[in-house]
Amino acid sequence: MTAAPGPSAASAREQLIELCAHPPEHWSGSTGTLTSPVDARPAAVLVLFGVLDATPSTAVDTPVARDLDVLLLRRAATLTDHAGQVAFPGGRIDATDAGPVDAALREAVEETGLDPAGVEPLGTLPPLPLAVSNHLVTPVPAWWRRPTPVVAVDQAETFEVYRVPVADLLHPGNRGSTVRARSGRTWRAPAFVVGELVVWGFTAIVLDLMFDALGWTLTWDHATTIELRS
Repeated sequence: MTAAPGPSAASAREQLIELCAHPPEHWSGSTGTLTSPVDARPAAVLVLFGVLDATPSTAVDTPVARDLDVLLLRRAATLTDHAGQVAFPGGRIDATDAGPVDAALREAVEETGLDPAGVEPLGTLPPLPLAVSNHLVTPVPAWWRRPTPVVAVDQAETFEVYRVPVADLLHPGNRGSTVRARSGRTWRAPAFVVGELVVWGFTAIVLDLMFDALGWTLTWDHATTIELRS
């Protein structure tokens, strides 16, 4: 008997389109309370998925194709906000931007050098607060129809760029929680470890929410603590 084919990377595109069209009613992940909601600065991030052009994941029993990837970068350690963190390409929405999609694409070009002509924005998801810098951030899921090389264009802003297999992020052994104390409270939040890469904070929250909403999440141990590396 021939084994049933596994999920294809292309099928993820249809799922992402559906997610943007019908986001879940429960769409919230906390990085704390905005210090000044009225003055919160609008921002956008590009959550860019595609078919990996390098080594695919070796994960088994994965709900996604092993060659499905997502674009991430590591911010420069010298930046004022979120220094050294792994993040999506993105930044503030400028007055010259038509909206979150334009801003996310513009920032991705500036940070990674990708060709926006090969990127298909699939929609937007409800904005989420990023308390530490008082931003309200709109995730912009997108599909890489024609991948182009990516690099850290300006190392004063971006240290390195990665295309990370989604199956590796989903693997239960690569998941856990960070524990941080701030403002007299203890915050637990999802995190991922893939090789030397630690994804935590706002980026991990967005990925966690999206994976849950897409039905991709595999059962993982929330009690596992992931230590943040200096």
